[in-house]
Amino acid sequence: MMIDAKANLRTVRDALRYAVTQFNEAGLFFGHGQVDAFDEAAFLVLRALALPLERMDYFLDAFLTMGEITSLLQLIDRRVRSRIPAAYLLNEAWLAGSRFYVDARCIIPRSFIAELLKDDLQPWIADADAVRGVLDLCTGSGCLAILAANSFPNADVDAIDISMDALAVATRNVEEYKLRSRVRLLSSNLFEAIDSRRYDLILCNPPYVTDASMEELPAEYRHEPRVALAGGADGMDLVRTIVRQARGHLQPGGMLVVEVGDGRETIERLFPDIAFTWLTTSAGDDMVFLAQRDDLP
Repeated sequence: MMIDAKANLRTVRDALRYAVTQFNEAGLFFGHGQVDAFDEAAFLVLRALALPLERMDYFLDAFLTMGEITSLLQLIDRRVRSRIPAAYLLNEAWLAGSRFYVDARCIIPRSFIAELLKDDLQPWIADADAVRGVLDLCTGSGCLAILAANSFPNADVDAIDISMDALAVATRNVEEYKLRSRVRLLSSNLFEAIDSRRYDLILCNPPYVTDASMEELPAEYRHEPRVALAGGADGMDLVRTIVRQARGHLQPGGMLVVEVGDGRETIERLFPDIAFTWLTTSAGDDMVFLAQRDDLP
């Protein structure tokens, strides 16, 4: 297959067409930043060539070197045969227009909270400059901590994860964004390492996949760390603890923002007395909740 393809591929357009066909015929799953075979192929081909995604049209008819053709065919073949997500193959993921290094030690960034940070969480946070302390629980690659540091320029950000592997990836990203003076990475099981410190804002994209769903995950997700996905029988194991303990780590007027996947019904049943605000994202109004400090237990 690769020999025939190598003889016929000439341009970026050829490589893109070939990749789309291979991905569709293989029945790949796309859930790590790309929505279909075309998006996945464009991401894999263009970023492997160090080309900007937003200017694809300029390069479609550019001729490829033999070395580039060989490299692209190997990447396409590996994506099909191994079901490894493209982000891991390239060691690169994009979230809210920002690039992050990733590898199999951390989950691939795809939190809907990133969309909300693009607008500095307005209107719930009226003055981004007034935010002085942010906590990012389950930070993984450090993406939300970095985006929060950019959204709230006067804030110090603590980023916590239980996985030392994930923190190693986060360290690399924090250093690449030159934020070591403002983003502190901590190894901790949720709030255990921060004692009595209080924050204006706590963010969290925790593991929330139910046990039943874990057994049915597409092969692509099985390359991600299980600890970053598995949320227990109902998916809310960590969310329960976060909601119950967050108030003690929030400043007066502070707020908690948590992504829960399709767990809205479950979390509202677990905490019927909390007035959750469900925030609008590209996935709808059921993925991310906001809770004010005084409404938390």
